[in-house]
Formats: sequence, C-alpha cells, structure tokens
Amino acid sequence: MTYNITVLDGDGIGPEICKGAVAVLEAVGKKFGHTFNFTHRLIGGCAIDETGVPLPEETLESCLKSDSVLLGAVGGPKWDGLSGDLRPEAGLLGIRKAMGLFTNIRPARLWKSLKDASPLKSALVEGGVEIIIVRELTGGIYFGKRESGTDENGQLYASDTEKYTVEEIERVTKVACELASKRRKKIVSVDKANVLESSRLWRKTVHEYAAKNYPDIEVEDMFVDNCAMQIVKNPAQFDVVLTSNIFGDILSDEAAEITGSIGMLASSSLGYGTRGLYEPIHGSAPDIAGKDVANPIATILACAMMLRDSFSLLDECKSIEDAVQKVLDDGYRTKDIMSEGMKETGCTEMYMLIAGNI
Repeated sequence: MTYNITVLDGDGIGPEICKGAVAVLEAVGKKFGHTFNFTHRLIGGCAIDETGVPLPEETLESCLKSDSVLLGAVGGPKWDGLSGDLRPEAGLLGIRKAMGLFTNIRPARLWKSLKDASPLKSALVEGGVEIIIVRELTGGIYFGKRESGTDENGQLYASDTEKYTVEEIERVTKVACELASKRRKKIVSVDKANVLESSRLWRKTVHEYAAKNYPDIEVEDMFVDNCAMQIVKNPAQFDVVLTSNIFGDILSDEAAEITGSIGMLASSSLGYGTRGLYEPIHGSAPDIAGKDVANPIATILACAMMLRDSFSLLDECKSIEDAVQKVLDDGYRTKDIMSEGMKETGCTEMYMLIAGNI
C-alpha cells in the first residue's frame, strides 16, 4: 500500500522530532511492505518568515490532498509581537478548520518502564495505564452563545451557553466507537446528566447511536466529577473515554499528568473520513532547538496513532509501540525522562534505536 503524508515540521524542535518520526515510518514501511510518500510544507513561524502568513495556500492544498498530516510544533517568542491572525498558532487553528476536524483524541499512556515518573502510588499503575480521551472539539460551551450585562436588579452578570445538537454528538460518538472497536470494545461516556440538560441529550444520543450502529460496543455512563476522582483512584479501569468539549479539556490534562512526562504524549484531531492531523502535545521548545536533546517519542507515537486510526494498520501501529517499549526497557532515556542508572541519549540516537528495533 502507498500512503501520502504531508509533514508540517513547524518551529523550534519540530524539524528534529518530525525527522525522527519519518525515519520510524520508513522502517515500518520496509518491514511491512508499505510506501510512505512525504511532502514537507511550511506552517507557523517558519511560514511567516518565508511567506508572511502562518498557513500558506500551498500548505493547505497539500494537507487536503494527503491521506493524513503529521505536525511537529508551532510558535515561539520570536513571533509573540504579531497580531492574533498572524501568530503561528493561527496556522494550526486554520488547518484544523479547513480539514473539518471536530474530534480530539489524546491518549495518556504510562509506560511500565516509566511508572516511577508518575505522581500516583506504584500500586495504582503497576500494570500500566492507557486512557484515551475522545473529546468533542468544535461545540459545547466554548462555542456557545456568550453575553454579559446588567440584570433587573442592577447586578452585573455574564453567561456562556452549553449547546449540543444530535449531529454533533453522533459524529464524535462514531469516532469513539471506531476506536473502541479496535481495542477493548468499551466506552466510558462522561457527562453531568443529573444536572445539565445538554448532558441528558448527550447521554441519550450516545447510547442510541452506539446501540444502533455498534451493538458490540459496551457503553458505561459516568458523571464527570466521579470520573475525575476515578482517574487518580483507579486509572487502569479506563480505556476509551468519550466526553464533551469542556469536560474533555479538563480530564485530558488530568489524565496526562499521571503519565509523568509530557514528552511521551501524542494526540490526533479527526473529522469525517480517515484523514487526520497527528501531533505531540508538547510545544516547540525553542530553547533546546538544534541541540539534539528533544524527546521524539511523542511524535513517533503520533505516527502509531496515524497508522491505527487513519490507515487501520493495527500490526504496524503495534510494531512502533513495541519498539518504544523495548528501547525504554533497555534503559535508554532522553534528558526529560532521565533517571538514575539509565543511559542518556539524544533525539537522533533515540529515534534511530526505535527504528532499528522495528
């Protein structure tokens, strides 16, 4: 099979970590008989420097024609003085909108070799943890009606409206069900249906859609406050967690924290179809750019997500995850995850070790 991937190296450490991700995908292609064609395009600060805008038309066209998109990182203090529409981050928002990406998937995986880095007690994470938050990305209270003013009693007030349509809920439920079908076939749907009318619609819609279209998927409901508690009390119980924009925003950060290292965390944004945008959740880290000390693992794991969620290449995805685990088990660490007794390595050596294990 042949897959066309647009690579948006971006700013700071972006080119270094994307180079590592490409090397790992090439190793996967060699092992499994696939061809990955890579087209590099500008986005963010480097695009501003080169073209005057954070999202050039050439970049947009390439992304829309590709099978999927890999992003490094955008931004840095060099461009902080620009207006909002010309800042590097505007390029990221623009590409998400143009690609119609309404779902954010953020796995929080605690690798067994790094369990001592978690703030949780070792007994809670002994068997490893992987919580995949499926967050609705373009609806809910963040995009609802806002208003402020003075009420009839002369009191200043402000309000934000939580609003969801059945279509918005169904489409993100479909993404969660597709993901769950490749894993444990179980979804925990998080809401606040005991209080919020929007959550009651959320719960009803999730169950009806899953039962009709994915009868083999088990759906369990959980209130958001209980879910927040359970993530730190018994994180291993979770697999795929489906929730709204605001709840997903909060819970994904909490889940990420239990892994102990932001340098290990990947994410994806998906819409209709199979094309997605895959990226690490960390920033551009301009202070360490070009020093060969960045951790490429999050970007490499983003590629594993791409293989699984956009291309349905499950064995190929597992080959990357197994290679990462082997390198960690062998004691290799980049500076951000270094601990006593381990072997410190740089960005290049780390991704070459992972590619070599594949």
